[in-house]
Amino acid sequence: MASTMSPVAIGTAPTTTVERAGQTISKPYPNYKVIVLNDDVNTFQHVVDTLVKYIPGMVSDRAWDLAHQIHNEGQAIVWIGPLEQAELYHVQLSRAGLTMAPLEKA
Repeated sequence: MASTMSPVAIGTAPTTTVERAGQTISKPYPNYKVIVLNDDVNTFQHVVDTLVKYIPGMVSDRAWDLAHQIHNEGQAIVWIGPLEQAELYHVQLSRAGLTMAPLEKA
């Protein structure tokens, strides 16, 4: 596994508007991490193919780096962004057979 860390794909978080004493304050919704865990079932190639298929903007080289990180460190954050998208990618990766950690706030 390469020791250099490439940036994680990050989605754009929508904002919520809160009104307080005549002021309007925009606050971003929290982002969530999609984390893939190491297992003894999936091959490197399957992990790479699955990440490229389901994570927007994922390229093969980045997916290979993440697969090595998953193998060597036990897990890797493969995407960070709004909850609704994070839930979708989590379900898609899980259905493809990857071992997933629960979603975490970023």
